[in-house]
Amino acid sequence: MRKLFLFPAITVVMLFPIEHFSSSALTLREDAAHHSANTITDTPGDTVMSNLTSQDSDAIATLAAVERFNDAFNRHDVEAVMAAMTDDCVFENTSPFPDGTRIEGQSAVRAYWESFFKGSPTAHFDAEDVIVSKDRCIVRWKYTKTKDGKPWHIRGVDVFRVRGGKVSEKLSYVKG
Repeated sequence: MRKLFLFPAITVVMLFPIEHFSSSALTLREDAAHHSANTITDTPGDTVMSNLTSQDSDAIATLAAVERFNDAFNRHDVEAVMAAMTDDCVFENTSPFPDGTRIEGQSAVRAYWESFFKGSPTAHFDAEDVIVSKDRCIVRWKYTKTKDGKPWHIRGVDVFRVRGGKVSEKLSYVKG
């Protein structure tokens, strides 16, 4: 069972574990084990999401947009990645150290992803933690690929901003 916790006092949404889901399949129930936080699950028979606030709905829409982006990324589908981003999108990558590079606009970001996927055909991100509030989403991830013929990984964080159901900013940071 997938769980999405909504903590009304701070309107934060966390998904444990992160898995692709359709927001239309989500349902709401009270979960006393989690201090009366509303818990959304995909378990049939639970109450429909009628008690959510507009901020909760914004957070769920933000999460859905980020998941569309991440799913397209892991398929190396540049068309779908760019369809999930706004025309005026911004991507800040992690290289070169220490500040990375800021890439702005659909055509520049598209060119970056095309080059990235060509140079990293085994690239894959696994979300380890997700925190969402309104139009912002933080994803702690593990990036894996093959490097010099051997498995390789690094951990980091993406800070997303979503506007109009699309990713408008993806700011990336890595450990080490």
